Amino acid sequence: MEIKPISASQTWQIRHEVMWPDQPFEFVQLEEDNLGLHFGVFDHEKLVSIVSCFIVNDEMQFRKLATLEEFQGKGIASQLLNYILELAKEKNLNKMWCNARTNKKTFYEKLGMKDTHKTFVKANQEFTIMEISL
Repeated sequence: MEIKPISASQTWQIRHEVMWPDQPFEFVQLEEDNLGLHFGVFDHEKLVSIVSCFIVNDEMQFRKLATLEEFQGKGIASQLLNYILELAKEKNLNKMWCNARTNKKTFYEKLGMKDTHKTFVKANQEFTIMEISL
């Protein structure tokens, strides 16, 4: 497995397939994608997991963390999150956070993130804001 920078457009297929398959393809294309840092995990040459990072002031929000179904449960997303956590530390940021699907919050808690209990609903999906101080 290799983690490397990718373009925003390289994230869209996995975002759509894994996170929002019932939505139009354009739903996963964010207006701010061109402002982000995007990373992918490759198994040989196949892109299997992605994440997008957006830095504002001294905080980094990561969005659209997704791993292809056949590669889930193998620690790939955890490796990717640890990679961007180290990146945030290298950039001397104070906090990393995300809008996590509430049914996935234990995954983030295992990586040291805390639930802020600030929740919202988007496209019939409930989210909670998770964060970690750096």
